Amino acid sequence: MTTPETSGTGPTERPGATGPTENSMRRALKRARDGVALDVNEAAVLLQARGEALDDLTASAARVRDAGLEAAGRPGVITYSKSVFIPLTRLCRDKCHYCTFVTVPGKLRRAGHGMFMSPDEVLDIARKGAALGCKEALITLGDKPEDRWPEAREWLDAHGYDDTIAYVRAISIRILEETGLLPHLNPGVMSWTDFQRLKPVAPSMGMMLETTATRLWSEPGGPHYGSPDKEPAVRLRVLEDAGRSSVPFTSGILIGIGETYEERAESLFALRRVSRAYHSIQELIIQNFRAKPDTAMRGMPDAELDELVATVAVARLLLGPSACLQAPPNLVDSEYERLIAAGIDDWGGVSPLTIDHVNPERPWPQIEELAAKSAAVGFELRERLCVYPEFVQRGEPWLDPRLLPHVRALADPETGLAREDAVVEGHPWQEPEEVFVASGRTDLHSTIDTDGRTSDRRDDFDEVYGDWGALREAAAPGMVPERIDTDVRSALATAADDPTRLTDDEALALFHADGAALDALCQVADDVRKSAVGDEVTYIVTRNINFTNVCYTGCRFCAFAQRRTDADAYTLSLDQVADRAQQAWEVGAVEVCMQGGIHPDLPGTAYFDIARAVKEKVPGMHVHAFSPMEVVNGATRTGMSIREWLTAAKEAGLDTIPGTAAEILDDEVRWVLTKGKLPTATWIEVVTTAHELGIRSSSTMMYGHVDQPRHWLGHFRTLARIQQQTGGFTEFVTLPFIHTNAPVYLAGIARPGPTMRDNRAVIAMARLLLHTHIPNIQTSWVKLGTEGAAEMLRSGANDLGGTLMEETISRMAGSSYGSYKSVKDLIAVAEAAGRPARPRTTLYGEVSEERQQAAAVSDGHLPELLPVLE
Repeated sequence: MTTPETSGTGPTERPGATGPTENSMRRALKRARDGVALDVNEAAVLLQARGEALDDLTASAARVRDAGLEAAGRPGVITYSKSVFIPLTRLCRDKCHYCTFVTVPGKLRRAGHGMFMSPDEVLDIARKGAALGCKEALITLGDKPEDRWPEAREWLDAHGYDDTIAYVRAISIRILEETGLLPHLNPGVMSWTDFQRLKPVAPSMGMMLETTATRLWSEPGGPHYGSPDKEPAVRLRVLEDAGRSSVPFTSGILIGIGETYEERAESLFALRRVSRAYHSIQELIIQNFRAKPDTAMRGMPDAELDELVATVAVARLLLGPSACLQAPPNLVDSEYERLIAAGIDDWGGVSPLTIDHVNPERPWPQIEELAAKSAAVGFELRERLCVYPEFVQRGEPWLDPRLLPHVRALADPETGLAREDAVVEGHPWQEPEEVFVASGRTDLHSTIDTDGRTSDRRDDFDEVYGDWGALREAAAPGMVPERIDTDVRSALATAADDPTRLTDDEALALFHADGAALDALCQVADDVRKSAVGDEVTYIVTRNINFTNVCYTGCRFCAFAQRRTDADAYTLSLDQVADRAQQAWEVGAVEVCMQGGIHPDLPGTAYFDIARAVKEKVPGMHVHAFSPMEVVNGATRTGMSIREWLTAAKEAGLDTIPGTAAEILDDEVRWVLTKGKLPTATWIEVVTTAHELGIRSSSTMMYGHVDQPRHWLGHFRTLARIQQQTGGFTEFVTLPFIHTNAPVYLAGIARPGPTMRDNRAVIAMARLLLHTHIPNIQTSWVKLGTEGAAEMLRSGANDLGGTLMEETISRMAGSSYGSYKSVKDLIAVAEAAGRPARPRTTLYGEVSEERQQAAAVSDGHLPELLPVLE
């Protein structure tokens, strides 16, 4: 490979590679003119168009761009953002060979600068920008400097920040409140959790993909060698996490750093794939390499203008008419008309105040010059915000409610562009008011069994869950469970002798057992159950309280979530939550199980208020509440760590947490199934932290959708490892997928739930694989009915769950088994399996005589005793 220091002006070519033939170029150009989809090889050919071929290519791209502007209601408009550039820190843990932005602590000290810009320095720039009419604060910084530089860590510690992201969040809030500018954040590689922390304080974020050519990162001499955050797989994961989190995101590629034409085309296809899957890429930047002194790549020629023009045109053809395409105007020498002709519709951020700190040798053009150059080729220059008009107009879930007043103060309500005459001034950044006002269908907990849901799907079904077509491709391998050939007889012998010795191959064989082998498996599991916990079937007198079903997370399996304006949406007041807990206590309940949607108006402290309200009303009630997803939501919204938030929740009255939101603890399945829910590692972090704080939890698995037995096995192994570490799980709960109204099923992606064979195999294998780890295995009468639950009791389960009193999640999904079972009903299920039954507490302790008597008096009469609370 030719090293970047000596490579030529065009992309690096593989040995033996030649340019495109005349026929291949002619064919590719015709396909571009005809609007036919291009493949990666054709794109690579077109990237090499020059002369008349390049003119032909750009004409096709411009037609696509013009069609998109017409459809968006902005014909002949090219946009820009009036901004200030804030280099929050120039320290970085990476060592890109072309970068002059990054420096070292010693140089900062010698220049009289701190390791980070101080809040006063940041706000001084932001205020001056606001006075000039700027509306965007572009916050750029190096990746995780505290991981490499002790001086950065010391600065953060001294100023009270856990990490750089915490400072970014804090300074963004101050910019919003004290200047009115909208932060656009470029903090480099971010985790899913980082996105949750930053989304409430910034309307948009960004990170360049740069390239998908792994060799430029992995091979010595490559421009990204020695830079951990430049691994293409890592950067693609960031783009996907932005999409999962519904964050308007800017990305793009850097051309001329040693990539081949094929690699450049592959990078564009990767961006297109993410854009189609999540609709989250608001802007694509095509940036041309410009060599800089004092860098390892100082001897490498700049990317030529024709390279840039061809890449812009191909990007436009691949991304389509609705994509927003930018090329930085300060990186070309006034050849603006060629970039417009190639298909751009945006000039990016342009500052009348600050320099481009990444390219300090390349000053931004004056806005008047940009306007004149654009007008010369028939385009009107219009100002936009850092968040693009389409996302301004969509609102939620793309914009956090706390940001809406800030964005609306600067946006034209009709176009979503910036109001150029808007007064840029600070506004309070605060939680929405009147969160706990009862609204919507608050009687859903009772009428779901009589009137049902209003419709089987939301009217934004085709948009909110991402691109169903792309999802079908990703989910295809999981549509039909795979088979495996292994000696089931031998595996059964191992399970009967000592289930803890089951190998993965043996376990997979047993997951596939059917007929007589399945009967034998369930008998072995039932024998293990009897030796582990005895014959008693346990149950709990509890009430489910789902305090809101308003949620914008976009989980594709969930039929419970509603938008505020949907007919079935509701939110309970604090008084209603507390009154329902009081009612439950009066009829013998020992627990309330409380979960809700991720309501965008719900502040992070709301969960504390809910727990506190129940404890104040019913001091003796056990509060089993808030899934790991809700814990993360609360922590990120308050700016607290997960440990701090759980500690505060415990002090407010939280006793245990449900181990829901687990679904399948394998991100391969998880991202298909949930879109925006927390990743596996974060779920594990939440439950292990809770256990360390003395907050025990249940554990769950939802199965029978796009998963396979190997995912079930991995899930069980993960739960066993956690239990070995913490001992905090009280039980394992099987949750068969209810498909009827689930979006992922209605879209034709998921299979119609598990079969009875699947249910028996899963419950039996849960007993065997969790043996000596989690003693209590629960089946769900809500999802399986009483006959199905009795069958699970004969297959290894020992617990029937709760009386529930109300249940909306499974019922909204299409379960037909009701929302309440009396104690007598649950005892009858146990008897059908030939077993005795006894009540239990959340922690599987004994229930007091007083509680048992209260339950007995009301048993079977709850519908009359629990009136709908208006």
